[in-house]
Amino acid sequence: MRRTATGSALYAAPDFASAARSVRELLAVVPFRGPIRERSVDPYVRLLKTLRTRRRVKGVLLDISSGGGEGVASTDFYLAVKRLNAAKPVFASIGSIGASGAYLAALGARRIFAYPDSLVGSIGVVYPHLAVRDLLRRVGISVELLHEGAHKDAYQGYRPLTEVERGKMQALIEEEYGRFVEVVAQERHRPVEEIRGLATGEVWTGARAVGLGLVDALGDRESVLDELAHATGVTARRAVRVLPPRPFLERLMAGGSGMVATAFGDRFRELIENAVLDLGGLGR
Repeated sequence: MRRTATGSALYAAPDFASAARSVRELLAVVPFRGPIRERSVDPYVRLLKTLRTRRRVKGVLLDISSGGGEGVASTDFYLAVKRLNAAKPVFASIGSIGASGAYLAALGARRIFAYPDSLVGSIGVVYPHLAVRDLLRRVGISVELLHEGAHKDAYQGYRPLTEVERGKMQALIEEEYGRFVEVVAQERHRPVEEIRGLATGEVWTGARAVGLGLVDALGDRESVLDELAHATGVTARRAVRVLPPRPFLERLMAGGSGMVATAFGDRFRELIENAVLDLGGLGR
């Protein structure tokens, strides 16, 4: 209420439109757990793209706990987070671990938070090469690889690499490593050489990562959600947990009488998915 110059009272009409908007507005909490692979990240990339166009969603909390994984999948995850953040605020909350490709994904957010005891970092690239030729010979198995191209059989996991092949693989690793370092430097607004000094592949606690400038602040998920609410003006009570639709195989095996929801069923499903869908190979 306010008064005019003549002393008569004026009552402001309630802003019903504004109140209705505040009721409709939401914060989205997107949890991600486990290794970063194309098959696990693709649904999240689609989900984050969808959230960019949802006008009711005013901010997103990326709740991530992962040790990393494949290089391209990690890059896709990072770019999806970054594009969403360009449209609306995204805050990343690192749980038990935000390492390698998971840390790369978090870099796309506007702010990164971690618990004091979170493991953060592992800025580096690794490509395992397992040579099983000698083991197979011991059990009486002989493998012959027919190929064209001098190095076509080099990375099939059968024989050890030659010095030339090892050098070629190392050059590829160094190239990918350089891009990783440049992204960290760009997103954390630090000189490349300074980040290169931190890009040793080691991890730090969240508390140490704040001091190193790899994380913005410490906080648990609830406090990070409060920070996001303050930044967007949407109450934390309007937060909703959002997940991608479950894959067809998972929905199929979760149906029926529910017996496959047992530990045996979960393990069986995991074995099938790994055998059929997993292309293998870790990058970040």
